[in-house]
Amino acid sequence: MKDSLRNIMLSVQRLTRSGRLAEATAAIQQALSGRTAPRTAAPTGSASASAVATASPVAAATASAVADADYVIDVEVRVIDDDELQVVDELLPDELFVPPAAEPEPAYVPPQPDSMPGEFSTGSFSNAAGSRAYKLYVPSGMRTRPVPLIVMLHGCKQNPDDFAAGTRMNQLAEQHGWLVLYPAQARSVNRLGCWNWFKAEDQQRGRGEPAIIAGMTQHIVESHGADPTRVYVAGLSAGGAMADIMATTYPDLFAAAGIHSGLAHAAAHDLISALNAMRQGPSAARPAAAARSPLPTIVFHGDSDTTVHPSNGDHVVAQVRLREGVVNIEAGQVAGGRSYTRTVQRDADGRSSSEHWVVHGAGHAWSGGHTSGSYTDPSGPDASSEMLRFFAAHAKSGAVG
Repeated sequence: MKDSLRNIMLSVQRLTRSGRLAEATAAIQQALSGRTAPRTAAPTGSASASAVATASPVAAATASAVADADYVIDVEVRVIDDDELQVVDELLPDELFVPPAAEPEPAYVPPQPDSMPGEFSTGSFSNAAGSRAYKLYVPSGMRTRPVPLIVMLHGCKQNPDDFAAGTRMNQLAEQHGWLVLYPAQARSVNRLGCWNWFKAEDQQRGRGEPAIIAGMTQHIVESHGADPTRVYVAGLSAGGAMADIMATTYPDLFAAAGIHSGLAHAAAHDLISALNAMRQGPSAARPAAAARSPLPTIVFHGDSDTTVHPSNGDHVVAQVRLREGVVNIEAGQVAGGRSYTRTVQRDADGRSSSEHWVVHGAGHAWSGGHTSGSYTDPSGPDASSEMLRFFAAHAKSGAVG
């Protein structure tokens, strides 16, 4: 199998170097599925590249590479062993990761569920690592004293307006007097707006997207009077994976993190390992990363998520689990909605260090979200309210409530 895979990947190299990216992608499909002949056309009834990319952060990156071709990487993949993965690592062409040409941001802006008295403004930030646009919600009548800041990282095919509408985080921020920052992924680096959580250069402190997001966050703290001890990061899907990267690489900047339907830092290092992690969970043969600093973390994940395997949520929690602490497990039910299991670990002083919400029957969507935004599940427990509650109990110096 290893020699067969090597031959396939060499074929992928030749196709890519001749500019035949769609055929190269079809050959990767062959490598993942174990087929003996490359596919020459998308099968009848298969999802389009756009539709598959909508459902999967990694498939979105693939759709970027093949532009408008009908070839997609199947989400029904087989797990490849460590020897095969080494072959793929060595021979996967870098050209498949070249970002597409810049294109205009989508004009559509979903409406907010209701008008808000605060200011929701657009800005941009640049540093040595690059530049990104953002939107910032400033609540009305904001007090002059330092206030908390939440950094919200959207998922694929979303933008700040869409994510704000679906999570209703601005409504909560208005109620509690918090700032909310929504960094926007540039379509010039990912056609469908996915944060590049699976690229090695975007998983490190001081480099790539983490450096841009961290610099943007520090800029808002300084320019808008945010409390530097109460800065939090949260995200959905690709944004959830990037939120965990931020919590891992910048524990000095953030006081707590919220990961919704995401993956742990270093769960993947390229396209192939990302596909395996999304479909099967982190590889035991290639463990993600050593347990990170125990930054307080709250995790939401649907147990029927077919886009990002629920075991990824388990792995995020495992990274911050204390060696000693009291664990409480409780079952709950949203009135007229979904049931859930909530696992809370507390330290010796009774402070919660992690919460893991498994929403039963939920798929790949923001739990308790509003239908005015994409990828929301209104029937689940309110992830936005629970994250804000969790964040409010933690500051960099320890629990505050």
